[in-house]
Amino acid sequence: MNRAALALAALVCAPAAFAFDPVTIDGAPPLQALWRAAGAGKRPAVLLLHGCGGLFGARGAPQSRYKDYASRFAAAGWHTLMPDSFGARGRREICTERERTVTVAMRRDDALRALAWLAARDDVDAARIAVVGWSHGASALLATLLAASEPKPAAAVAFYPGCAQALRGVAAPATPLLLLLGEKDDWTPPAPCQALAERWRAQGADVAVQTFADAVHGFDGDRPLRLRHDIPSRPAGVHVGGNAAARADALRALDEFLMRMLK
Repeated sequence: MNRAALALAALVCAPAAFAFDPVTIDGAPPLQALWRAAGAGKRPAVLLLHGCGGLFGARGAPQSRYKDYASRFAAAGWHTLMPDSFGARGRREICTERERTVTVAMRRDDALRALAWLAARDDVDAARIAVVGWSHGASALLATLLAASEPKPAAAVAFYPGCAQALRGVAAPATPLLLLLGEKDDWTPPAPCQALAERWRAQGADVAVQTFADAVHGFDGDRPLRLRHDIPSRPAGVHVGGNAAARADALRALDEFLMRMLK
């Protein structure tokens, strides 16, 4: 049994507060995922796409950021699905890789499979599925919106994505999009995403951007500010860490956007 499967098996025996069920999404490779049902009846669902640090922490439990968001969405009455794009490919994280072994294109395909899995469920309203992604997962989210495949999500929220790859495309997505960016992010700077939003809005897309002052990469977390020197693509180092004011403002923007789109 691989590390991802072990983590998922352990989670079944974890305290009930987690309330996740392990599921498998068919395909190549099969994806292990965490499913949290919000209750009976046909409900909206939110697909969560983890960042380059992976879905699970070093001890095998889901990272607190994703657990917290899943709980937030469950409280709103929405199902949540969190696929692990790395465990199926023998990785826990890819932030520190010089040549990333799990690409945005791979994760786009994972997200498309996850969307199809959600849309096929009897307890999910296929017309009210949102996608929320962070960092590398947010870049995969942008690629997913540009894919021709169905189903299309009803809404998308991207926390501090890298937007340079999406900028090379020409078509704007039909899905309403909210970009949440750190003004002082030196890992995925906001400028390419702001340029992307301007281009897509000019093509008629529904794209909102909110940039937070004094916020760096990972501003919606609760870890203290630090300088990382283990990111090969950024040899000078990158700042990461939470910002309480930015987090509060981002959560308000997230809630308002998703409540409007999934009502």
